Order: sequence, then structure tokens, then C-alpha cells
Amino acid sequence: MTSTTPSSRKGSAVLTLPNDTDIQVTREFAAPAAAVWRVFTEPDLIARWWAGLRGTVTSVEIDPRPGGAYRYVMEAEGGFEVAFHGEFTEVVPTERLVHTEVFEGMPDGDSAATLNTYSFVEHDGRTTLTLITRAPSTEVRDAIVSSGMEGGLQEGFDLVDELAAGLAQA
Repeated sequence: MTSTTPSSRKGSAVLTLPNDTDIQVTREFAAPAAAVWRVFTEPDLIARWWAGLRGTVTSVEIDPRPGGAYRYVMEAEGGFEVAFHGEFTEVVPTERLVHTEVFEGMPDGDSAATLNTYSFVEHDGRTTLTLITRAPSTEVRDAIVSSGMEGGLQEGFDLVDELAAGLAQA
């Protein structure tokens, strides 16, 4: 990451590896938690940021409730499909979102699933998101990090910031 403090500037998410299996990402958004929550849970909004600048979202299915599922699909630059799916295990509107995540292109499939925990904390009309991705092994964590996920995440979170700020002003 190029920044050490979250600030709602482009590419300001901070990625750390706190232990052998976790990836932690922190980013501040210039919008209240309710607006940021909407961008992470409403299909039409997810479709506008999830691919970052790396492709076009072609499908978003999401049922954000415990036991509900999701599946996101994009056509990446170069014409190949990228898809992720999972199940929600915890949903506390505007505060916490927990779900499994399976990259459908991973050779190990479900055995390489991660557990993603999003915490949304609002202060003075701004929201700090902390995302912890827990991989089943160091090897899976390192494969995720080396896949280019940071660049895509930075692009996507920049778009989240713009969308959430727009919702907050509407």
C-alpha cells in the first residue's frame, strides 16, 4: 500500500498481514455507514464497483442475511470470466458483514474458501471499514495476495468511496 493512514484519497486502503492466515485491509470512506453499507449490499451498486477497472460485472446475486448466498461474476479484461460465491454467516446492518468466499477459478475450490469479516465504524459522518480475510492456510493467503488483489481492491474501494459519497449527498 502506498498510504499508511486511511484518508479517502485514491488508493488509500492499507493492507497488512497480521498473522499466517489473515489479510487485513482498512479504508476510510467519506460517507456515513448507512451509505457504505448500501454500496456493499445492493446489487445495482455492487455492479458499479466490484470489478474495479479490470472488467465489467455481468451478474450480481446477493441475499445478505444469515444463510443467504451471493455470487458475483465479471468479464475481465482479456475476455475471461471471473466469479466468486459464498454464504453469509452474520449480518448486522451498517455494522458487520461476515461471509465465506470461494474464487471459482481456484483449483482447490471450496477447500480454499476464505472467511471475510467486514466491520463498518462511523465517526463524524465518515466510515472506517476493516476487512479481515481469513484463509485456510498461509499458502492460500499468499496466493490471494500475489494474485493482484491489492490493485483491484484499491480500484474497487475508490469507486465505493465515490458511490457512497454520492448516496450520502442525495
